[in-house]
Amino acid sequence: MGSLNRRLLIAASVVLAAFLGLTGLTLDRAFRDSAVEAVQDRLQAQVYMLLGAVDVDALNRLTLPQALPEARFSLPDSGLYADVMDSQGNIVWHSPSLLGLALPFFPAIRNPSDTQFAALASADATPLFMLAFTVHWEITANQYQLYTFRVAETQADFRHQIWSFRRSLWGWLLAVSAVLLAAQGLILRWSLKPLRRVAAEVTDIEAGRRTELGHDYPEELQPLTANLNALLRQSHAHLERYRNALGDLAHSLKTPLAVLRGELDRHPPPEELRQTLADQVERMNRTVDYQLQRAAAAGRIALSAPLPVAPIARKILDSLAKVYADRALQLHCEVVPGTVFYGDEGDLLEILGNLADNACKWSRRQVVVRAYPAAHGGRAELVVEVEDDGPGILAEQAPLLLNRGQRADPAVAGHGIGLAVVRDLVEEVYYGRLDISRSELGGALVRARLRFQAGGG
Repeated sequence: MGSLNRRLLIAASVVLAAFLGLTGLTLDRAFRDSAVEAVQDRLQAQVYMLLGAVDVDALNRLTLPQALPEARFSLPDSGLYADVMDSQGNIVWHSPSLLGLALPFFPAIRNPSDTQFAALASADATPLFMLAFTVHWEITANQYQLYTFRVAETQADFRHQIWSFRRSLWGWLLAVSAVLLAAQGLILRWSLKPLRRVAAEVTDIEAGRRTELGHDYPEELQPLTANLNALLRQSHAHLERYRNALGDLAHSLKTPLAVLRGELDRHPPPEELRQTLADQVERMNRTVDYQLQRAAAAGRIALSAPLPVAPIARKILDSLAKVYADRALQLHCEVVPGTVFYGDEGDLLEILGNLADNACKWSRRQVVVRAYPAAHGGRAELVVEVEDDGPGILAEQAPLLLNRGQRADPAVAGHGIGLAVVRDLVEEVYYGRLDISRSELGGALVRARLRFQAGGG
């Protein structure tokens, strides 16, 4: 495809060349038309000069003096010629400059005051401009005669004038083109400098010399750079989350493995060994499930379309209604219209599903799921609230459930690993906060605030 700078330069050069070319042709045509019009006016003036010098002799013949105001009429082969024809086409007078020459055929004009102008060639192929003007001359009282005055001029001066103008015009246009092309190249180079900088910074990121793109870009590129940075941060966050999950998993498995090794060394009775093995295997299974769910969180997906919350919330409540059909729970969905989630659908299902499932487990009759948009510090937020009419969570238990130091332990105060997974998703992946308080229904109110970083982060 070639470089963007080269493509823009070629396209702009073609447009500039076409514009200047059309401008040159237009100016050339206008100057030529003006020069031809000037020649016609000049020949018309010569005709009027001849008319002013005409006299009639004693034989009623039209005559002109030997010395005319325009000296070139008196010089042979001067390039300016004139003659006078009567109505029968006979030459009644010609200028001394026509010595040995004759003007080319020009149809006679029969109507007085008619003018005819044309570019013709003489018998020896000399290009001429010729103008003919017919007058109704009074010879005697009430006796008139038609005469046609013809004046011709060679095109040598006209062509020299046109050539000089064209040489000057195209010379200047070429000079202007060179200056404009140079300026255009500098402007394009300056305008595309941010793109070259983006490419250089991407190369630095690939080489490990930097972690993300800069921020002081033109406003047209800021959406691009912001989303690229969001993708980079998302990739780094995923990698860090995988590493932490693997580290936590390894750390969490050490204790049950140590217990099992100790039991094997102690040689307990088979029944006791079987019970210990079952407990530790269950503990490891829950630990593995918890860490896998944490690691699988996708987080905010840059350039992704927002997800409507209401259909997902209703889908979860419909599923829970079937699961707890024997208890006939009243499940309410109160989602503000237009509420959207900027992230992975699986994460939203995990958050809403775990919170609603926990509420259903502990509720007596009612569970309410709410969602509405909010803002915090210039960032968009999604607030999710799930409350029930169950026994609630004691104030002293809430800090234990939300204690980051306990996140490697999957058994959290009767709430399994679901609430711990939600806590990690909300606080670590979506930069939010998870709070537990008393519901107006009498049970627990769990509020999750999910924040979305500017630029898709």
